Amino acid sequence: MPLSPLISSDLAAVSPSTAGLDAALHTVAVMPLAERAWIRISGKDRVRWLNGMVTNSIVALGPGDGCTTFLLNAQGRIQGTGFVFAEPEALLLETDCGQVETLLALLDRFIIMDDVELGAPGMDGEGVVVVGPGAEALLGGLGLLAASVAEAPAAAGETPALRAAEMLWQGEPVRVQRMAGRLAPRFELWAERAAMDRLQAALEDGGAIAGDAQSLEWLRVLEGTPRFGQDIRERELPQETGQTEALHFNKGCYLGQEIVERIRSRGAVHRTFSGFRLAGEAVAVGAAILAGGKAVGELTSVVELPAVGALAAGLRLGLGYVRREALDAGQALTCGDGVAEAAPLPFHVAEAP
Repeated sequence: MPLSPLISSDLAAVSPSTAGLDAALHTVAVMPLAERAWIRISGKDRVRWLNGMVTNSIVALGPGDGCTTFLLNAQGRIQGTGFVFAEPEALLLETDCGQVETLLALLDRFIIMDDVELGAPGMDGEGVVVVGPGAEALLGGLGLLAASVAEAPAAAGETPALRAAEMLWQGEPVRVQRMAGRLAPRFELWAERAAMDRLQAALEDGGAIAGDAQSLEWLRVLEGTPRFGQDIRERELPQETGQTEALHFNKGCYLGQEIVERIRSRGAVHRTFSGFRLAGEAVAVGAAILAGGKAVGELTSVVELPAVGALAAGLRLGLGYVRREALDAGQALTCGDGVAEAAPLPFHVAEAP
């Protein structure tokens, strides 16, 4: 639910980071996707083969459909994360730039007698994310919203489905993707570098406020989305992250599936990913979370938010892991010399102190 903005009357008076976060929560923002990259998977065996490599169902994807997924090792530990989109002749895996080399090596190792090829998508492109309550209206007004990508209401508790479409805008090809925004509708636009400057200008002329990487990071923490390499390390198990939308339990065998199924059959993991409202001295990533003087978890992300809408200046939020028994028992949690109050994700920022 959108919050009442406090700073929209004079966005020029605040930093681009703060203005971007304010717009993402209340109106519409556009931010660069500088750290995202693509892997193209082609060949006639691509669907069957990739379905045996990832935790979600690739077989279930029709052209334009997408899903969130994990790549695991044989011990069920997460080796990478990403979004897979189906095209008529290929599968596209969107992931962080820092994961590409590792994922290519991991995937290539399991191509045995399969007709599968790995490579780049073949476009010299750049991406932006358009996010906020007004995102769909803005894209529709610019002719950038195919009916297949328009926001579809999800049932209570469900994550909106991912969809993608290739469009022409002012004679230039633009890829539009509906993503799973947890606090506001979210879309990604990908285009050749030569077209992106004009596209960015059109978005801003249409009312989007330009944010930056810091805006996107603040929003990520508010939404409670874990980042691979920071909140998800190679020792994490899928169910510990709480990202159930990345798992499919009826798809058959895949790398690491035995461990995932064993965890599901016993009903729970010993620790879980959670949000934390932090009070007291400033703490850093990696700080221990304590209950009764005993370490029961750790922080993996920490941010201090600006004054935006109902967010008070200096509000500190964290993401991390905590032992389930400490949560179930309602134990008081501390971090450093202050309190670490566990909070469900995404953060209900309107209720934050």
